Amino acid sequence: MRTVAHHIKAPWQVALTGKRYFFCEDPACDVVYFSDDDSVILKSQVRTPVGIKEESDEALICYCFGVSKADAQRDPNAKAYVLTQTKARQCSCATSHPAGRCCLKDFPGSD
Repeated sequence: MRTVAHHIKAPWQVALTGKRYFFCEDPACDVVYFSDDDSVILKSQVRTPVGIKEESDEALICYCFGVSKADAQRDPNAKAYVLTQTKARQCSCATSHPAGRCCLKDFPGSD
């Protein structure tokens, strides 16, 4: 719920009716979050562009440190930096990343 509230536009104006929200990882889907009560939150309702759902190379893959897809492809030091910061617990993935998880699996070549 904290992650959802962090990313939706004007959270004080939205009645979040679900008890639990889940992140939709399908890049082709306009839904970002869906709930156990069938409510949905669309891309147009979030204030943060969701990198996995954006085709632009400028879309973020690391929300804590502002690393875009292009940054990660151009400079391998970007992932090394994020890894170091993550190990040092200097990240805020639980709220910064729209999926509420670490971004390291989103870097190119991370399977």
